[in-house]
Amino acid sequence: MEIEIGRGKRGRRAYGLDEIAIVPSRRTRDPEDVDLSWELGPHRLEMPLLASAMDGVVSPATAIEIGTLGGLGVLNLEGIQSRYEDPDAELRKIAEYPPDAATAGLQEVYRSRDVDADLMVERIKEIKASGVLTAGSLTPQRVEKFIGPALDAGLDILVIQGTVVSAEHVSSSVEPLNLKQFIADLPVPVIVGGCASYSTALHLMRTGAVGVLVGVGPGAACTTRQVIGVGVPQATAIADAAGARMQHLLETGQYVNVIADGGMAYGGDLAKAIACGADACMVGSPLAKAAEAPGHGNHWGMATFHPELPRGTRVRTQTIGTIKEILLGPASENDGSLNLIGGLRNALATCGYESIQSFQKCEVMIAPALKTEGKKLQQAQSVGMG
Repeated sequence: MEIEIGRGKRGRRAYGLDEIAIVPSRRTRDPEDVDLSWELGPHRLEMPLLASAMDGVVSPATAIEIGTLGGLGVLNLEGIQSRYEDPDAELRKIAEYPPDAATAGLQEVYRSRDVDADLMVERIKEIKASGVLTAGSLTPQRVEKFIGPALDAGLDILVIQGTVVSAEHVSSSVEPLNLKQFIADLPVPVIVGGCASYSTALHLMRTGAVGVLVGVGPGAACTTRQVIGVGVPQATAIADAAGARMQHLLETGQYVNVIADGGMAYGGDLAKAIACGADACMVGSPLAKAAEAPGHGNHWGMATFHPELPRGTRVRTQTIGTIKEILLGPASENDGSLNLIGGLRNALATCGYESIQSFQKCEVMIAPALKTEGKKLQQAQSVGMG
């Protein structure tokens, strides 16, 4: 239903994850009987969670740890790990910038050294040697340049990622990437995004991708909505993409995963995202709080260091536990920031569902009062932004 904004403009009412609530059903289930596994192309993962391709979140070491636990760590193949022989020195430098110099400092670090294909290969091989699935992110602008070395190094899953990605990019200055043709020629499954609407999600699914990232601007480190005014509240964006998935399935018989990307800090957020139709969740800020996180208490997005129009901020975080404790517990806090997967598992059990896809059918309600309560809790726990 559209609402009249003014005589010349109407718009849909949209909802964020903090404005909905999951309704328990007549049946409950033992949490141990819940199956959280999902399929990504030919691969089966035990945990419906991906770590965002943020330099402050995923390094080869954390990708290995997350993969060992059953998730998928996505390495930014155009980031600091692929630019510097000693990435930790640069990461520490970024962590030490005062708030008012953080963005300029990030721009300088990324501008000073371009991506080194040899270093990229070295990082991919390091993850591959551990035996876990190796996933890496490249932007649409540079994926053709670096995909060859990445595949030769053993990349298992490619993520083509930008703030906003479409299947019909128009440019008068460069030849745009033909996503459908490019994906069809690749020997590995591809995830592509982000997007935030039914039509864009459907077009991206038609490229042959096995997963679509959904989310424009919901993350703590992203300022896209403030800088350019573009974005859709996450619950509505996920539900629209889930509708596109069903249409695509009817047209082709091919199931494409909807992956909620950003705006999820607690176990309940993951549960709400899947209740709205997501198959998995990509998170950054929760894992930036891990003791092993490469950002040394900070994280930032892929557009934070854009040389002309930064669309992000360096966010300072507080270490709350290890990667294992954040994902699988045990939890020593009661706010849902630890044991994210345990929270998700118990949500399914409380509502009587046994799998991710069955839980997508659960009932949800609009609960705008939760929005104020959630914001108050986040403000109370905030440790500041850079």
